[in-house]
This record gives sequence, C-alpha cells and structure tokens, in this order.
Amino acid sequence: MAEDTYRTIAAPSEAASRERSSKFLAYAYPVRSEEEIRSHLDTLRKKYYDATHHCYAWRLGPAGEAFRANDDGEPSGTAGRPILGQLLSHALTDCLVVVVRWFGGTKLGVPGLIAAYREAAAEAIAAAEIVERTVDRTVCVDFPYAAMNAVMRVVKEEQPRIEEQRFDNLCTMRLSIRESRAEALIEKLKKAGGSIPET
Repeated sequence: MAEDTYRTIAAPSEAASRERSSKFLAYAYPVRSEEEIRSHLDTLRKKYYDATHHCYAWRLGPAGEAFRANDDGEPSGTAGRPILGQLLSHALTDCLVVVVRWFGGTKLGVPGLIAAYREAAAEAIAAAEIVERTVDRTVCVDFPYAAMNAVMRVVKEEQPRIEEQRFDNLCTMRLSIRESRAEALIEKLKKAGGSIPET
C-alpha cells in the first residue's frame, strides 16, 4: 500500500450472532470525526436502550493515529480491545465498530467474551465493502488573469480535484490532490505563473 492511501469501509454494515444465550449485534460505520462517532453511539444507545452493553472501538486519521476502545462495563480488555484488534488486523481506519450485547443469563468468561466480541466485530467488517482512499492535500493557488491558460493546462495535466475557483483580476483556485503528487503540482503551478500562499 502506498504511503498516501488508507483503507476504510464504503458504507455502514451490520451482523448478528449468538453466543450461548447472549445476543450480539455488531455495526461498522465509516466515520470522519469524533462528533460522528458520538452521534452513532447515541443513536444505538437510544435504539437498543434495553441492551446490557454497547462496546466499541474506533480509529481515525490516515494512519489510524487516533483510536479508542471501550468495554462499557464488560471485564477490562474483553470487548473494546478485541474489536480494535479487528480494525487493526484489517488495516482499517476512519471506522467505528460497535457491538451491542444482550446478556442471556449464562456467563461467557473472559476467553468466551474476547472470542464473542472479536467474532461479532469480524462479521460486521466482513459484511462491509472495504475501499482504499487517498490521503489528499489541499493546494491553493493565486495567479494573474494573464496566466490563466498556463495554469489551466497544469490542472488538465495533473488532474487535481477543483474544490473552488474564483476568476477576477487576481484568480484563485483551491485544488485537492493525493499527497504523493502535491509537490509536483505546486512546482508546475509556480512555473505557470501561480503563487502558492503559505498555509
């Protein structure tokens, strides 16, 4: 995998399983922020208010640099960590997995809990479509109207995504391109007469 790509899931997915008399519902969501994560957790807690536990793990950022695992009252390390382990073993980030459990009266014990949460998380991930995304950098460029043709030629060659453009006496474009190609784009824009404001 290139340095500027990461794996996440394309859309929410779910899976259900039973272990002895406990019922598990697992959900996987693509997420971009902690606000989104809180919103999904709140929704599930309201929807399944009668569940015994809402255990979860998430990773955010292209390298999964922000992450958290929560056992929600299960013995320490038996729920959140196995769920996080599945995100790590599938190399997924920008992803939240929540496993909702209804206790059925039979204790599963520590190894049983770890296995049940790991399996539930694995099934939700297996039900999802895994996609590769690029780490993009935003490049802003200012240029005089006279340099328009040269700048547009660079944009056509390098094919960044155009986020915003304003054409006036001084023209401005905000472009988005994958990290590994950003420097080449900046160099060409400068040659074409554009100036890149320091961010």
